[in-house]
Amino acid sequence: MGKYLAGKTFQYGLVIFIILTLNFLLPRLMPGNPLVFLAGEDVGFMSTAEREAILDKHGLNDPLLQQYWMYLKSILTGDLGYSYQQRMPITELLMERIPWTLLLTGLSLVISTIIGVLFGARAAWRRGTRTDVNLLTGFMFLSAMPSFWVGMILVSIFAAQLGWLPVFGAESGWSNYTGFDRVLDIARHLVLPLVTLVLISVTNTFMVMRYSMLNVLGEDYIMMAKAKGVKEKVIKHKHALRNALLPVATVFMLSLGFMLGGATIIETVFAYPGVGRLMFESVLSRDYPLIQATFLIITFSVIIANFLADIMYSFLDPKVGSKNG
Repeated sequence: MGKYLAGKTFQYGLVIFIILTLNFLLPRLMPGNPLVFLAGEDVGFMSTAEREAILDKHGLNDPLLQQYWMYLKSILTGDLGYSYQQRMPITELLMERIPWTLLLTGLSLVISTIIGVLFGARAAWRRGTRTDVNLLTGFMFLSAMPSFWVGMILVSIFAAQLGWLPVFGAESGWSNYTGFDRVLDIARHLVLPLVTLVLISVTNTFMVMRYSMLNVLGEDYIMMAKAKGVKEKVIKHKHALRNALLPVATVFMLSLGFMLGGATIIETVFAYPGVGRLMFESVLSRDYPLIQATFLIITFSVIIANFLADIMYSFLDPKVGSKNG
């Protein structure tokens, strides 16, 4: 187990080092004026003194190795640069947006996992029956629907026509809600993007759970339990369901890595102020430092989630750790 964890730590450490290096080199290897990368297309309107100040601030006149060392120090201290389009430090921008994304994608992940597990287990238990076919058809239909289309349909029905829910945003900016009223307002704004995200993401958990449950139901100990006359509910929940959850737990951990950047389309459709929306805005405005920072944060979250999934899997399935020393 120790060698397994040490090997995984080394592998992911190497991946992080490569990503940091590429994130440093790519903008410097791009053709053209590096000031365009830092300040965007507005660099043409800057004075000579302003341009020199930006170059001095970022140390672009220093040797490349010295620039790389300063870059690593800034990353380790949480300094991700400055957004000249948004006119504020990128770290502050991310701190404003990350909670909204975590709220949306975190709830979506929990809800879609619960729904996928329950219906996946039911479909596997009723394999070949009308219940299984209907569930499989329904979830496959959900997975085939484009996320932006689902969002627009929900907006047109529940926001535009019925007027039950807000169209966009995370809260009503023109109202000074506090306490429970603010919580309720945030919840109303959250409903449509949350439902959309759940609908388009639940199929993955359903399919994994159904396949895993089918494999478990074919095991000898399940057949033995049935032969002994154990109640169907006990076999389903105590024996089959618990042992079928291992692949689902792995999928859940891997999905955590995409929480920060996995809802870009949904956040854009609903103008939800999350990290995905911020990345979309940075691309539109050609805010290169912000694009670079969001890419780095999202990549780190994926790597960390994969690392945690490997550790969790080694504890849930001791065979993994024992095979690797």
